Amino acid sequence: MQDRVRDIMETQLVTISATDRLSTVEDIMTLGHVRHMPVVQGGRLVGVVSERDLLRASLSVFSEHRDAERRAFLHVVELERVMSTPPIVVEPDATIEEAALIMAEKKIGCLPVVEGEVLVGMITETDILGWVAGVDPEGS
Repeated sequence: MQDRVRDIMETQLVTISATDRLSTVEDIMTLGHVRHMPVVQGGRLVGVVSERDLLRASLSVFSEHRDAERRAFLHVVELERVMSTPPIVVEPDATIEEAALIMAEKKIGCLPVVEGEVLVGMITETDILGWVAGVDPEGS
């Protein structure tokens, strides 16, 4: 039997609201060492934000400005202006190979895992590489 997304997905997720500011997202990503975050609104998955989205937003406006000005900019911009939407998702019973193929074709680093409309996990390229290398997802 093939391994499924549910076997290696992360279920302890940090989510963020579409109305939060980019500065909040940057702080959470930096402090939590997180590269991708699901964006929810009214309990529904509406997008994904990545470090790449934050970098693109920062560089597009303040490529030559000081950090304080960049942070001020990030503080006023709402996340929904830069997040990837609609989110590309996968179901927990999809094979890991199917998830990897979607990520490769779409050139994305993560997939929110949903059952119906409920966010139940997240699978990242790191999860898939660990699986390929035979690394135990529980870290034991």
